[in-house]
Parts: sequence; structure tokens; C-alpha cells
Amino acid sequence: MKRWKATLVTVMLTSSLIAVPVFAEPSVDDLKANKKAAEEQVSSLQSQLTDLLNKLGQLEEDLIAKGEEITKAEEDLKEAEELEKQQYEDMKLRIQFMYEEGNTSAVEAIVTSEDFGDLVNKAEYVQNVHDYDRDKLQEYVDTKKKIADLKTTLEEEKTNLEGMQSEYESKEDELNTTIETKKSEIADFDAQIQAAAEAAAAEAARQQEAERQAAADNNGGGGSGTGGGSGSGNGGGSGSSGIDYTGTGNTATAQAIVSAAYSQLGVPYVWGGTTPGVGLDCSGLTQYCHRVAGISIGRTSQVQGGGGKAVSSPQPGDLVCYGTHIGIYIGNGQMIHAPHTGDVVRVANVYGSPWYRRYW
Repeated sequence: MKRWKATLVTVMLTSSLIAVPVFAEPSVDDLKANKKAAEEQVSSLQSQLTDLLNKLGQLEEDLIAKGEEITKAEEDLKEAEELEKQQYEDMKLRIQFMYEEGNTSAVEAIVTSEDFGDLVNKAEYVQNVHDYDRDKLQEYVDTKKKIADLKTTLEEEKTNLEGMQSEYESKEDELNTTIETKKSEIADFDAQIQAAAEAAAAEAARQQEAERQAAADNNGGGGSGTGGGSGSGNGGGSGSSGIDYTGTGNTATAQAIVSAAYSQLGVPYVWGGTTPGVGLDCSGLTQYCHRVAGISIGRTSQVQGGGGKAVSSPQPGDLVCYGTHIGIYIGNGQMIHAPHTGDVVRVANVYGSPWYRRYW
């Protein structure tokens, strides 16, 4: 019986040894191959992110420019409507005067002329009055037509803006999908997306400087400016590279940025908006807040998010960057930002997976 048990135990041990696979240690070549594959994956991701951010940056510039065109068209329309109103009031006064004077005053003036010279002078006067009335009427007709044309242009520009915004949102979704897909695959993803933002910002700054230089050459200028943001309006550029950091870490400067952000709460979101108290887009808000603190940064969220100094522990006054959006960090996990069309500048919780940049 003991011999049978011993035999059984021996068989079981032998079977278990056979069932347990033996793994060899990875070779140096295997480790090198794995490292190369990981590096290629990171490089591919870097390229994807940079490409997407560049496309979004160009779309943002186009949207800003289109928003500025719409704002200008709205201002022109308002001026034309005010001119129309004034011209209409002037015409009413002229008609009232003619009615009160009667329609025979011109004829009487001619037939009561003392001599031929007086007749010629009075006839010329009547003709001048007639020409004046006709010119004023034509001005009124022209103003009405200008208003109609401006309204048509405005509607077309708004339609174009909506189409561009849809494309922008589509690219945003593409970027966010890439981020969510790759975040779990790449250990240092935050560093990768910040590096992509810096590369995209540097490329945008180079393009803007080239465009500025070409414009200066065409105008016969050739000035030595330092580059800058892509949009017009209130604010300057971000330096020759767009990514240089010259801050001093002064918390009083940071507080000035935050205070400026609070001062714009409730201001409507306007694409291309750079006018405090009237209309701002997300990067227009952040540019304004830094300008108040004496800091010049780029015009678009792409350039702003790739500039300054990368920080991992944000403090009030830092930028909250999403690649396609940007805001001012105010502490306690909150930011002030201009969200989107139809909304206003407001306080919101920081969401998603942003990175942070500092210019102060």
C-alpha cells in the first residue's frame, strides 16, 4: 500500500513538472526590439498630435478672422442704418418745407424776375435746389441698397462661420479620441501632448513670421518685428519663437491676470472677439488678461498652449490648455474661460486632461 502511494506521488510530481512551462529570460535583442517599437509608437503619436494641433490651429485662425469680418460687417450695418435714419429725417423736413412754401414758389420766383440777369440767377437757384433734392434722394436710395447688401453679406459670413465651426468641432473630436485612445498606451502621455503643442506652436510662429515678413516686403517695409499672434485686435505677439518663457514667478502678476479674468465674467463669447466688456473668444480672453498684467502672448490657443513654461502643479494665473481651448486657472480646480458661441465668460471646473502653461 505504501509502495502504491509513493508511486502515485511520484507520478503526480512528474506530471506537474511537465505542465509548468519554463520561460526564458528576454534576450538583449528582444529588449532592443521592444524599446524600438515603443519609441516608434511615441514618435507616431507625437506626429499625429502635432498634425492635429496644426490643423486645429489653422482652423482657429480662420475662425478668428471670419469672426472679425462679421464684427466689422455688423458695425458697418449699424452705421449705415443710423445714416439711413438721419437721411430719412432730413428728407421729411425738406418735404415739410416744400409743402408749407407751396409748389408755386419756384415759378413765382422766376416770373417776378426784374431783368434777364435776375431771371438766370433765379433759374439757376431753382435748378440747384432740384439737383440737391435729387442727390439727397439718390443718397438715401444708395444707403438702403448698402444696408441690404451688408445684411446679405452678414448672413453669408455667418453661414460660412457655422460651417467652419462644424469642421473645427469635428477636428476637436478627432483629437479628443486620439487622446483618450493613446493615454492608456503611453506612460508619459502628458509630456508627449505638451511636446506636440510646443512643436505646433513653433511651426505656427514660424509661419506667422514668414507671413509678416512677406507682407512687410510687399509694402516696401521690411521691418524687424518679433512675430506675434495671428489675429488682429487688442494685443500683441508672443515673441519671435512663440514659446520663449521670460516670466519671473511674481505672484502679484499672476493675481493681476486672475483679477482681469474676473472682470470679464458675463461678457458674451464672440468668435474673433478681443474687446473686453463687449465680446471675447477663449484665446482673446486669456490674451487680454495677460496684457493687463503687462505680458504679451500669442493670439490663438494653439500658440498660447505651446508657449510659456510647462507646469505640473498649476497656480492661479496659469493657463489651462486643451489644444483646442484655453482658460485662466483660478485655484481649487477651477478656471475662468469663454466656453463657446452662445455662452458667456464664466467660472467652471477644470475638466478632462489639460496641461498647464505659465507666462508670469
